[in-house]
Amino acid sequence: MQAVQFHEVGGPEVLHYGDIEQPIPAAGQVRIRVAASAFNAADNGMRAGFLPIPVQLPHVPGYDVSGTIDAIGEGVEGLSVGDAVIGFLPMQLDGGAAEYVIAPADAVVAAPTAIPLADAAALPSVALTAWQALFDDGGLESGQRVLIVGGGGVVGKYAIQLAKRAGVHVIATASPRSEAAVRAAGADEVVDHTASDLLGAVSAPVDVLLNLAPIDPEQFEALVGLVRDGGAVVSTTAWMPTPGDEERQVRSATVFVLRNRDRLSTLVSLVDEGALTVEVTRRIPLTELPALHAEAAAGRVAGKVIVLPS
Repeated sequence: MQAVQFHEVGGPEVLHYGDIEQPIPAAGQVRIRVAASAFNAADNGMRAGFLPIPVQLPHVPGYDVSGTIDAIGEGVEGLSVGDAVIGFLPMQLDGGAAEYVIAPADAVVAAPTAIPLADAAALPSVALTAWQALFDDGGLESGQRVLIVGGGGVVGKYAIQLAKRAGVHVIATASPRSEAAVRAAGADEVVDHTASDLLGAVSAPVDVLLNLAPIDPEQFEALVGLVRDGGAVVSTTAWMPTPGDEERQVRSATVFVLRNRDRLSTLVSLVDEGALTVEVTRRIPLTELPALHAEAAAGRVAGKVIVLPS
């Protein structure tokens, strides 16, 4: 089968497209004929070697995947050959930048039917990140207020939609380029971070500050002052500490997204109900994945890109 893989960590040049052996599912696993995988920033970090995730080499990237089950290992129940599925795969194992991929049976759920199967690869880890950040790590509840820094990004727009559905007042930062999309996602207030002082623009304390952007650590520390006593600061920027305020009992948490099959099924249901919009910005063939990693290494990938094996 055709795949993209790397045998050593390094720059985008370590990625190679070619023929590798088709995997066979073991007990508790399924094999998926890939409709698409999704590119995530962590794929760039794992390939470059600066994320602390011990990938098995050689490694096929692409831990978000959609496709059709074409083989099943021993002991798998509730899944059948021909099922259309999506999954958030174990990040250290081979991913979906290939024609076929092996997945633990407990990592996949039925794919949404309201959107193309390939596009559904864009959903799993980013939507799970938004949910976990808001409700598991942030403890956000109906009637509360959240400030989302980086609302114009992919995770940000999922977070806005999920928070609004939960009855939360959403304040989100956005650039002029992404303001319309942030408003369409449901934000109650949008702050142009390129033109406004965020500290002055937020008129009342928030219950949760969710940071999704690579902001200056000193600025991040200052924003903690916007959080009410007993509130929470949550961040996905794992390369820098998430600040809190012990004196005011403002706790802090850094998000490391976890697999959750039940929650992923709920997110699929929301897509099928029209309550959650799946963003796909670009679709590229598998042969162009090394070039996409080069874009990412240069800091130029915006939106959500899915990778098609054929």
